Amino acid sequence: MEPFYRTIIGVARTLFAAQGLKFTITGEEHIPATGGAVIAMNHTGYMDFTYAGIPARATKRYIRFMAKKEVFDNKISGPMMRAMKHIPVDRGAAGDSYRRAVEALRAGELVGVFPEETISRSFELKEFRSGAARMALEAGVPIVPMVIWGSQRVWTKGHPKRLGRTNTPIVIKVGAPITPTEATAETTAELHAVMETMLHEVQQGYRHEAGAYWVPQRLGGSAPSREAADAEDARVAAERRARKERERAEREGRAADPGAPGQ
Repeated sequence: MEPFYRTIIGVARTLFAAQGLKFTITGEEHIPATGGAVIAMNHTGYMDFTYAGIPARATKRYIRFMAKKEVFDNKISGPMMRAMKHIPVDRGAAGDSYRRAVEALRAGELVGVFPEETISRSFELKEFRSGAARMALEAGVPIVPMVIWGSQRVWTKGHPKRLGRTNTPIVIKVGAPITPTEATAETTAELHAVMETMLHEVQQGYRHEAGAYWVPQRLGGSAPSREAADAEDARVAAERRARKERERAEREGRAADPGAPGQ
């Protein structure tokens, strides 16, 4: 029993009801009732991880999500994330996060990962990193694919939040477990292909608005192409690296000159 995590889920479901979110969930039976598993999800919105935990409750289980370290550094969300045993990801020390995830999997936990690492601005699947396949293989557990569609309408990159009563339909589909092999590149490619098929399947039964920002170009929307989205991600990442480098240089400069302003 995990009273805090269970309470947070209860609060979240109350908020989802207040927003009028309409969930359609299929394939919950593919989430193992016991033992470890990597839950691999696509990533289109900031609220994805809050929705992705719902199918696991069919077997009364909890998912330990891998989330960026900044969420844990926050004085409000940090204590909550740690209490729910989520796993911080520090991109400057990714090895530590990976080892913690493998340990959790070996201990029989469900570990949630986003193989794309970041939100897809095009709402198409980005290229997958191999971490999900590697940690599943090392821990000796399956990979369970999951896709979410509609969450980008609630809150996504570059667009305002829509956290009021929007009555947004959100579809979640869980697929059959994939057994990882030593050929992690092939397992990663298989995972990508399976999740792309699943995503296209849930999109077929979803009502899309022509020209809407949250609809991929392939379906008649105005979201950027994958190529344009990837280019924007690269630009933002370069700016972030440059900013961190400037901040590091400024810190080193102040340390070398104790009499500098701000000391």
